Amino acid sequence: MRVLVVDPDSARAALVAEGLAGVEPLEVRHAVAFNETEAALFEPDVIVVASDSPDRDTIDNLREATSANPRPVVMFVDRSEPGVAEQAVLAGVSAYMVDGLSAARVRPVLEVAMTRFQLMNQLRQDLHKARADLASRKTVERAKALLMAERGLPEDQAYRLLRKLSMDTGRPLGAVAADLLAFAGVLKGDDT
Repeated sequence: MRVLVVDPDSARAALVAEGLAGVEPLEVRHAVAFNETEAALFEPDVIVVASDSPDRDTIDNLREATSANPRPVVMFVDRSEPGVAEQAVLAGVSAYMVDGLSAARVRPVLEVAMTRFQLMNQLRQDLHKARADLASRKTVERAKALLMAERGLPEDQAYRLLRKLSMDTGRPLGAVAADLLAFAGVLKGDDT
């Protein structure tokens, strides 16, 4: 496991590394401040941010980094202001622990955070796929309606024609339907 520990306090960072003793293989790298370029080069499995109290810059940097390159992030903070935990979670932090950094807690918290991250990542991928499938279905329905109107075909024949075009060209049904709609728009003089 590759762990990037971001903490200006080297003693606290050493406590995180101590909590991971026995994890094999393990590579822990310490940074005083978060730097996405360095993090990308290291390619950590998890990022641990420890601090007295998280500041807005740290949370903003994590938000940018996790949107571009999602990965589990754990924050151990000594104290927290109201609303900061919510901001951290919205920025992509998988676990936010207040006044809870001890060597014995590090490994279980990281394991839970990594599992939670994987589950949330799977949900995001499923949602993206569902939205793409829905958009494709809407496009197919619009293409069927076009064929029904322009060629006077019943719905089942319009669908079979789209499916045959899809199989003949080796392209997804949604892509064939989108092309048909685009060509119909060009032929009708629709510039959109």
